[in-house]
Amino acid sequence: MRLLLHLALTTAIVLLSDVNGGSAGITSKFIRTEWPSIDIPLDNEAFAVPKGHNSPQQVHITQGDYDGKAVIISWVTPHEPGPSTVSYGTSADKFDFTAEGTVNNYTFYKYKSGYIHQCLVDGLEYDTKYYYKIGSGDSSREFWFQTPPKIDPDASYKFGIIGDLGQTYNSLSTLEHYMESGAQTVLFLGDLSYADRYQFIDVGVRWDSWGRFVERSAAYQPWIWSAGNHEIEYMTYMGEVVPFKSYLHRYPTPHLASKSSSPLWYAIRRASAHIIVLSSYSPFVKYTPQWEWLREELKKVDREKTPWLIVLMHVPIYNSNEAHFMEGESMRAAFESWFVRYKVDVVFAGHVHAYERSYRISNLHYNISSGDCFPVPDKSAPVYITVGDGGNQEGLAGKFRYPQPDYSAFREASYGHSTLEIKNRTHAFYHWNRNDDGKKVATDSFILHNQYW
Repeated sequence: MRLLLHLALTTAIVLLSDVNGGSAGITSKFIRTEWPSIDIPLDNEAFAVPKGHNSPQQVHITQGDYDGKAVIISWVTPHEPGPSTVSYGTSADKFDFTAEGTVNNYTFYKYKSGYIHQCLVDGLEYDTKYYYKIGSGDSSREFWFQTPPKIDPDASYKFGIIGDLGQTYNSLSTLEHYMESGAQTVLFLGDLSYADRYQFIDVGVRWDSWGRFVERSAAYQPWIWSAGNHEIEYMTYMGEVVPFKSYLHRYPTPHLASKSSSPLWYAIRRASAHIIVLSSYSPFVKYTPQWEWLREELKKVDREKTPWLIVLMHVPIYNSNEAHFMEGESMRAAFESWFVRYKVDVVFAGHVHAYERSYRISNLHYNISSGDCFPVPDKSAPVYITVGDGGNQEGLAGKFRYPQPDYSAFREASYGHSTLEIKNRTHAFYHWNRNDDGKKVATDSFILHNQYW
C-alpha cells in the first residue's frame, strides 16, 4: 500500500499541499478548441427513441434508501401508462422478484409529459449485480445495476462527479469519457438539461431528450441528484410559477430516508461515504427547514462507519471566477463553521462553467464588524472543488480574477468530469479529467487524506 501511495504521489500532476507551504496556485494556460456550445439536434442518435410501441425511455436510477440497499427506478412511457412493474433478479435470464411503482404526469404550459413511472426496489443484497426489466411484451427493456458494498470504513468505492451537463456535443464528450472511468455512481451537482433556455412546449421536449441522452449511464448506475438554478424554471410569461416543477416530477430522491422534508436536500450513506446534498436555491438561513435538517444530519454522521464526509451543492462557496463571483457567500456564512467543526472532507459544487480546486481554508473570523475578511489555511476545513464544466450550451466561464487568490490551488476553463476513488478509511485518489478535443486528459490529481482518520 505504501508503494502505491508513493507512486501516486510522484505521478500526480498537481498535488494538494498546505497554503503555508508556499505553494503557488496554478491558473492553467490551456485553451481548448471546443465544439460549438449548441445543443445536439433532436434527430441525432444521441437522443434515439427506443423501438417498440410505448417502449420505456429515459430510464434512470438513484439510491432509494439511506444505506444503499434500495434503488428508485424511473422511466417514461410516451403514449399510455402501461405497467409500473419492475421485474428483477440476480440472473440475466431469470427475474425472480417484482416491485410495483407509481405513475403520474404533469403539464408545463401546453406541453404534457409522458407517463412518469417511479418504483422503489428495496431489500437488496450488498455488492450484488441485479438485472431488471420494465415495460411489457415486445416493448419491454432490460438493464442491470450493481449494489454497493456494505457500509464499512474500509470499503473502497469510485464516484464520478459531473455538473452543469446539458446536451451539447461537449456534453456528449463528457458523458462518454465518464463512462470509461470505471466509476460506480455519479454525484451530480445540478443543472441537468438546460431545458429552461427554451420556450413553450420545447421546455418539456428538451427534458425528454436529456432523459434519453443520459440513459446510457443513468439506467445502469445511480446518479445522486442535486438541483441547480436551471431547474427552477420560474417562467411567468408562460404562467409557470412553481419552482422545480419539471425536476421534481422527473427525478426523485430518497429524502424521507434521511428525515428531510424536501427532495431538494437529503443524505445517503454509500460504502464508506456519508454524502450530504444541499439546495442552493431553497431557504437555508437559521431556523429554516434545510438549516434545521443539516444541523441534525451532521450529528448523525458516524466516522467510525462512514469516514468520508462529502457535501454536494450547486453554487460554490469559494470561487475566483468572474462568473457567479461571491454568489455562494450567504451559504458560506450559514454553513462553513459546521463544515469545519465536523471536518468535512470535500465540498463539490457546479454552477461556474470551469474547474477550480482550493486548498483547505476557512474564513470563520469574518463578520460585518471585524477586519478579518481573508480565508486562512485550516487543516480542519474541506477542500472545495468546482466541477461545473460538463458541457452545456452556455459555454465556458473563461475569465478568472487576478491575482489568483492564495486559497486557489488550481483552476482551468475547460470541459470535463472528476472521479473520487476511495481506497480505504484514510486515503482517496482524486482526478479531474479534461475533455481535450474529444480525448480524456487527466489534468489535476491529488491524494485526499481523510479528515477524521
